[in-house]
Amino acid sequence: MTDILKEKEELIEMFGVHFESTYNLPPLASRILGTLIIDSCRTGLTFEDLLERMGASKSSVSTNLNLLLKLGKIKYYTVAGDRKKYFRPSPLSERLTSYMKMIEFEKEIIERMLAYREKTASCPAERCNLENTKAYKEHVLEIEQLLLKTIQRFKIIEKNKEEQYKSQSE
Repeated sequence: MTDILKEKEELIEMFGVHFESTYNLPPLASRILGTLIIDSCRTGLTFEDLLERMGASKSSVSTNLNLLLKLGKIKYYTVAGDRKKYFRPSPLSERLTSYMKMIEFEKEIIERMLAYREKTASCPAERCNLENTKAYKEHVLEIEQLLLKTIQRFKIIEKNKEEQYKSQSE
């Protein structure tokens, strides 16, 4: 195995471990997503490509592809005259948008917690909790702004990439 091939396999495995632990994805779904991130830049990968690379059964690969599609982690496209689906990871801007939904919910919880603690803080531990919650709110608001900025940057990059693909295919 060449050094580049070994590095690619290690990267896919790192992605797999990360997606398993962070998103609670099944091991096969995690490796499929890692493979798509590493290997589907130019063109997507077909079901058959993934079958070969994963060394898993058709039903296992199909089930895990459907899960990734349902979760919005991947997308597919088709080519006129070709019955195959070509799978790719969803654009980073879309994947990061799901974090924004989590942040919105977290902000809602923080606001409720602050309102509650401001009414009920009667001992040093509760006043400490109130101060911690205020500090956490500041942190979440900073993360939200950074995430919005990053999503906008990714959208610009993705738009430029899409325009580049269109000009190459004309």
